Amino acid sequence: MKTFDESAAAAARARQSQLTKPPGSLGRLEELAVFMAGWQGRERPRIDHAQALVFAGNHGVTQQGVNSFPPEVTAQMVANFERGGAAINQLCRIAGADLRIVALDLERPTADFTRGMALEVPDLVASIQTGKDAVDPGADVILLGEMGIGNSTVAAALSAATFGGTAADWVGPGAGADDATMANKLRAVEAGLKRHKGAATAASILGSYGGREQAAICGAVIRARELGIPVILDGFICTAAAGVLLVNDREALDHCLIGHQSAEPGHRRLLAAMGKEPVVTLDMRLGEGSGAAVALMILRAAMECHNGMATFAEAGIGA
Repeated sequence: MKTFDESAAAAARARQSQLTKPPGSLGRLEELAVFMAGWQGRERPRIDHAQALVFAGNHGVTQQGVNSFPPEVTAQMVANFERGGAAINQLCRIAGADLRIVALDLERPTADFTRGMALEVPDLVASIQTGKDAVDPGADVILLGEMGIGNSTVAAALSAATFGGTAADWVGPGAGADDATMANKLRAVEAGLKRHKGAATAASILGSYGGREQAAICGAVIRARELGIPVILDGFICTAAAGVLLVNDREALDHCLIGHQSAEPGHRRLLAAMGKEPVVTLDMRLGEGSGAAVALMILRAAMECHNGMATFAEAGIGA
């Protein structure tokens, strides 16, 4: 497993100190350049190939009335992705990311987690492996996103099981829940937490509540770490899925950036629990990897400045 290259990061910081700007004046852009240098193991990191993966799955917990749209919309949105008609298609095009959609058994939703395990072990293992296999070893950065009607309820349950708190701490409106749907979401998460209160490992938490797309996200994060490829996670649902890995290993997400802070209320709490700062905050709550794609543009800007700016010596300034 590859680790952060401190010597490459130190060389990148030294370069930043020599560029034609006051120290620290590019703020987070400087930090992002150093982050990429450390994970790529070179003073001047680059992104020649960005891969965006959007995993899609369906959820049995929709039987509890937690969703504003019918489960059939998951497959309809996947078709829209494949036709190029969604927001993520436009954002990946302008950000320069190769988009791949991975639909996981949409015709076979997971089980309702209020009544039993959402995913049995063979299904969980297969979904994690699907995520691993989707990662392109030649990518310089991986963007992760999801699609699945009902998965904001799943994300709330995963967050509560992983980081503690009550259902009310984590449940939000998702795709636009009305009061009745919000009440159903709260009841479903409360019931799930009571039923699966013994879940204490990443695998048991994912199996108890997770959708196939959440498990695949975890698989992609694990594989990217093995390869030393930096990852940009999308919003609340994607971050909640990956956050489960911290139960087993507090360094499991060191190679991950949080693309944006979602307008979903639980995401701010989740990022605080993880000790992560988002690249951007734009009040987005779409999912699909859309926030990760916007963050990629910022990441590219950071590296353009890092690699392309002149040093004071090169510019003949201060000589």
